[in-house]
Amino acid sequence: MQSVLGGTMQKASEAVSGAMSSNKKLADFKPNMRHQSADTPVTTDSGVKQSTHDLWLSASTGDRQGPALLEDNYAREKIMRFDHERIPERVVHARGTGAFGNFKLYESAEDVTSAGVLTDTSRNTPVFLRFSTVLGSRGSADTVRDVRGFAVKFYTDEGNWDIVGNDIPVFFIQDAMKFPDVIHAGKPEPDNEVPQAQTAHNNFWDFAYLHSEATHMLMWANSDRGIPRSYRMMQGFGVNTYTLINSEGVRSFVKFHFTPTLGVHSLVWDEALKLAGQDPDFHRKDLMTAIDMGGFPYMEIWDSEELLPVRYIGELQLNRNVDEFFTQTEQAAFCTAHVVPGIGFSDDPLLQGRNFSYFDTQLSRLGVNWQELPVNRPVCPVMNNNRDGALRHKITPGKINYWPNRNSVVPPSSYAEGAYYDYPEKVVAMKQRLHSVKFSEHFSQAQLFYNSLSVYEQAHLTKSLAFELDHCDDPVVYGRMVERISDIDLSLAQAVAEKVGGPIPQSAKRANHGKKAKGLSQADFTPEALGLPPTIASRGVAIIIADGFNLFEYEAVKATLSAAGAFCFTIGSKRQPIIPESGGKGVAADHHFEGVRSTMFDALYIPSGSHATTLLKQGRVIHWIREAFGHCKAIGATGDAVKLVETACAVEGMAFSSSASEVVDSYGVVTGGGVGDGPSGVKEGLRMIKGAKNFMDAFAYAISLHRNFQRELDGLTDLVAF
Repeated sequence: MQSVLGGTMQKASEAVSGAMSSNKKLADFKPNMRHQSADTPVTTDSGVKQSTHDLWLSASTGDRQGPALLEDNYAREKIMRFDHERIPERVVHARGTGAFGNFKLYESAEDVTSAGVLTDTSRNTPVFLRFSTVLGSRGSADTVRDVRGFAVKFYTDEGNWDIVGNDIPVFFIQDAMKFPDVIHAGKPEPDNEVPQAQTAHNNFWDFAYLHSEATHMLMWANSDRGIPRSYRMMQGFGVNTYTLINSEGVRSFVKFHFTPTLGVHSLVWDEALKLAGQDPDFHRKDLMTAIDMGGFPYMEIWDSEELLPVRYIGELQLNRNVDEFFTQTEQAAFCTAHVVPGIGFSDDPLLQGRNFSYFDTQLSRLGVNWQELPVNRPVCPVMNNNRDGALRHKITPGKINYWPNRNSVVPPSSYAEGAYYDYPEKVVAMKQRLHSVKFSEHFSQAQLFYNSLSVYEQAHLTKSLAFELDHCDDPVVYGRMVERISDIDLSLAQAVAEKVGGPIPQSAKRANHGKKAKGLSQADFTPEALGLPPTIASRGVAIIIADGFNLFEYEAVKATLSAAGAFCFTIGSKRQPIIPESGGKGVAADHHFEGVRSTMFDALYIPSGSHATTLLKQGRVIHWIREAFGHCKAIGATGDAVKLVETACAVEGMAFSSSASEVVDSYGVVTGGGVGDGPSGVKEGLRMIKGAKNFMDAFAYAISLHRNFQRELDGLTDLVAF
């Protein structure tokens, strides 16, 4: 992976050069686009221009309002259309957002598949990717603890190929027959519709204990993977095992992986809880903002087979936000059965059921002609004898709608002409309801996952389980789950039992095998772990100022971080111009202190200046700093502002700069006398290295680490109220 990701940004630039202008899917959308302007007057749906948006036709006079008239078809049409705007929301994955982009191969996979999308390195395949939560309704929050959906539609030359995956490579169930049960158990309880978008309740954990095959998935969902920092910073997995067939008819088993080049990062739990109320659209806004600002998300893609390393052969870039959410995101529909020649299905019982379910669910949401909707239709020719049905758009002239026919209309293709090839697998078995023996082992992989986590990830998982079970008020439920956790690790079960009040187990039900594996901890996907240079690309940095701030430091830090790809936002005491210490017309803030919170950014910086005295008297600013400290974020301060940060974070074990020339990095809190002696101190480019002596280098390096979890492990965050 290191060799692939090392030059990824350069390769991506080359790969997508001109891709948006030549994107077949964007061209396909054009006939359906209707652009509004001051020169496009209002009409009815039948095209008749109208003189008003506001007044229903009525029998009225200048001094008397009379009855509304039923004959006003325009008004009735407007109300009728409004009354019918909603379609059934998805039963699962209702809350989501998406973006368009391109997929480009760097290495042909012709040794294992004949699929053009995976073998033709000259192609630039258009894609649409929808991210989502699973359990919550369409109006729920983005940052809840949940599995995240990761569904990709490749508009290939041979037809649409859908990978309908998640950010977690395993699942709660092994057989699709159990899907209604696991979702019913996780959804709000049926008697009171509580709780929304979370599994912290009796029903889910009752199911989890009684259905032991869910144990492995529970470890993933309650790890940091359950609360990703961004859709741009989480992995995607095809979940199920598929097959690839090459041109010689040889079959291979495959799992699809997507790994973001920004690394795999998460929120912390307190932050996720607060964001759910402060900014419930946090993830969708983060994705849209990054694309609008040119911080296009990149993801490496390929496959793995059990016991084999992941083979990365291509890159997916998201580079265009949707033009209209409903028509392009809400109406987007995916189906695991959508594969192209060279890609097939394994006997995975979950996949076999999904192939039916995903097709079936679109019928109730969108109708039988859902594949004709602009976002769902292929960019290649579509021709068959399927006809009619509600909302049919396609017009097929001619007398023939059957096969065989006298004119050989719509003939079958040969394999040489690109027809889909079903691998001729020999099957000898008995018809019966059972799973093979290998499906009965439910705990060794859960142990492997837990063992492979970093120390701080294990601590977070412990706290997550304790939170979830704390919301179960049935002692049978949380008592039995403690017993189940002891199947994974005794010390984990004991820690959770102490918090939730369950019986504390004294011995493990089964011994932890102690094995570990790479690629399970998010720490395995940091730039450092991958041998890549540190990056602060698309990291949100809040610069806090008030009247009397140091303009040079403000501009220097903002320019330097922005040049390295960070997104800098000015947070001030007001959105009126904020006057620097040196005077002048002032700086307009993006937000004021009460308008946003530290939870919405990756790092904070406060420049020097007399404004520090004012900020010391602002309780909200002190809270900003303490909250960022509690969430293990990078904090930077120079000159007079060092005292402000020290006041907010002065706990045992912390150190701060005490001289003009000293730069101190203490648990990711970087303080210094200034940003440099002159322009050369900030214009030479960042050198993000551990132990840097220059303030900007040290601060940027702290940001690049995402969080300083050693601050939490050493107990410093417990000493600050946030």
